[in-house]
Amino acid sequence: MDVNVHEPHRNPAAQTFWQVLMKRIGLKDVAAAAGVSVTTVSHVLNDVQGKRINSATRQTVLDAAERMGYLPNGLARGLRLSRSNTVGFVSDEIATTPHAGQIIRGAQEAAATRGLMLLMLNTGGDQELEDKEIALLLQHRVDGVLYAAMYHRVVEVPERLRSVPTVLLDARSDDPGIASVVPDEEQGGRTATRELLARGHRRIGFVNHIEDIPAARGRLAGYKAELAGAGIAFDPNLVVAHNAVGSGGYQGARALLDQEHPPTALFCFNDRMAMGAYRAAAEAGLAIPADLSVIGFDNQELISENLFPALTTVALPHYEMGARAIVHLQQAIDAAAGAAPAAAAVHEYLHCPLILRDSVGPPPGRDAGQPRTTPTG
Repeated sequence: MDVNVHEPHRNPAAQTFWQVLMKRIGLKDVAAAAGVSVTTVSHVLNDVQGKRINSATRQTVLDAAERMGYLPNGLARGLRLSRSNTVGFVSDEIATTPHAGQIIRGAQEAAATRGLMLLMLNTGGDQELEDKEIALLLQHRVDGVLYAAMYHRVVEVPERLRSVPTVLLDARSDDPGIASVVPDEEQGGRTATRELLARGHRRIGFVNHIEDIPAARGRLAGYKAELAGAGIAFDPNLVVAHNAVGSGGYQGARALLDQEHPPTALFCFNDRMAMGAYRAAAEAGLAIPADLSVIGFDNQELISENLFPALTTVALPHYEMGARAIVHLQQAIDAAAGAAPAAAAVHEYLHCPLILRDSVGPPPGRDAGQPRTTPTG
């Protein structure tokens, strides 16, 4: 039978639901239904230790609370414990990027399992707006703040955040006392280069980002380290740097492929640059991966899964970064409240996994069925 919410008296279940919607059930209501005092209800529902309440009375109260749809006032409880059970999520432009969904989902799900509500604010890179939003969060007594960046970089932490536990997400500070969660860029660079070496490539080009940021430095360091481990001397002529967009990848790839001795594989700073490298390869009459292997970084699925052939890439651990940032923030909140021992700020570097697709193969002239070998180092 359909429930008519305009006439809840026709259905007992609808009536209970209607009452919960129209009137918040309080301790007095539960006490009246259970036939006990408000004090007894409070002791039972808050699980106060040391009170002599027999099991039958305790069960009667619990049954009444469940039947009436009683919802505890989490805010009031939080204030008694000097906590609001809310945390802020402040970002520059992360909410407008393709990665936002996974970072936010990771943080939200980790917060929910800890009984925390996430309050999200996006500044759009506006410093004045950011200052106002942080002030608003502090006025609402948030227990802590995640301060997130659109991409891995060193940030200046707003002074207002010094008064509340704060964890940096996809960002680092020059202040080692502020915890951070970032991708392990060097490990990611090593992983990409190792895959190409394992396929038999020895002349590997790197199309890097022109900006001096941790991601560019880390991925280049990983590229160099993996080459060295395989006994291959670093050749600066095989590294170019351009803006980290499709056109930059195209320009960088063209410069490398136009050399007298071009590389047989390209490691691109991100998937957008790899997309530009596909165009450069096509113009040069090269088939991927038969004539040229290409590997990207980021795992932007709209790009990597829709290129032809599908792009092998290294994934940024967006979901894990969001979740781990909440873990560290909870620890900092507990320490600040005296509920846990104080500890040094944690700086966590998360593994960037390889996503194998179809853009990487052996170099030209090598039998595609030949067993792969993994380089030493």
